[in-house]
Amino acid sequence: MAMKTLLRLVALSIAAFAQPVLAQDSAPAPAPAAPSQQVAAQPAKAAPALWKVADEDTTIYLFGTIHVLPEGIDWFNGNVATAFAESDTLVTEIVEADDATMQSLVIGKAMLPPDQSLRGLLPKADRAAYEAVLGRYNIPPVVFDRFEPWYAAVALSTLPLMKEGFATENGVETRLDARARARQMPHEGLETPAYQLGLFDGLPMDVQKSYLSEVVEQLPVIKDKLTAMVEAWRTGNAAELASLMNIEQSNPVLVKTLLVDRNKNWAAWIGSRLARPGTVFLAVGAGHLGGPGSVQDQLAVQNIAIERLQ
Repeated sequence: MAMKTLLRLVALSIAAFAQPVLAQDSAPAPAPAAPSQQVAAQPAKAAPALWKVADEDTTIYLFGTIHVLPEGIDWFNGNVATAFAESDTLVTEIVEADDATMQSLVIGKAMLPPDQSLRGLLPKADRAAYEAVLGRYNIPPVVFDRFEPWYAAVALSTLPLMKEGFATENGVETRLDARARARQMPHEGLETPAYQLGLFDGLPMDVQKSYLSEVVEQLPVIKDKLTAMVEAWRTGNAAELASLMNIEQSNPVLVKTLLVDRNKNWAAWIGSRLARPGTVFLAVGAGHLGGPGSVQDQLAVQNIAIERLQ
């Protein structure tokens, strides 16, 4: 799996799903360190890309999100704030379940059979590299042994981000959900948490192990790469963001399952939603709105016009 695919998955990952199970383990992951000066120095104002799909009685604003962000990025302003104020419904990839429900779902979808262990599935060299990474973060080697490789990959990919002040609490969806609640605005999901987890759980084992191996290899540079992605997102540089997230020469199963097929489904949802009057603020991971096979590409296949607003 190419580094650019890993960046797309981190940008749109279900990283929040990993935290409840990590928290309940008897040996919890280390607490996040204070944000670095680089993160704290992020410019206050941001203008991420915003699109609009509309007909005579329906408007759908399409906004790309980053699920984990550092503090200090003021993206809710200008056209984004206006579009949200005009909308009567918020739609995101999922509507978050409570922690107990998420823990139950993760345990149901991410556990290995009783006769298997994660480290037992890994080739000798991959196991050594994996255990070395766990040691670097003071995580006992047994912590993920009962879980499938995809789960360990998602959880591990968040660790350097947490240390640098990135958090789901600062993520776009969390902030939008809070604003929707304050307005008593309906919040709907394109998918369910169980469906998203099922996508990862359904990946072939060789793809899962490849995903974990790539995370282990690229962990030292994930933060720097994601910082560059956040900067492109913050400035609305859709072309640069697409370049950072280019999926050519990536694992085709991973890309098809987690990106392209879902983009097709969401473009179909947009087409169907245009048949009903109203104004919708649709916010999905920025990884779905850049590069080949994006939601915009899928809308073009349906001859649905999309306008860039910001």
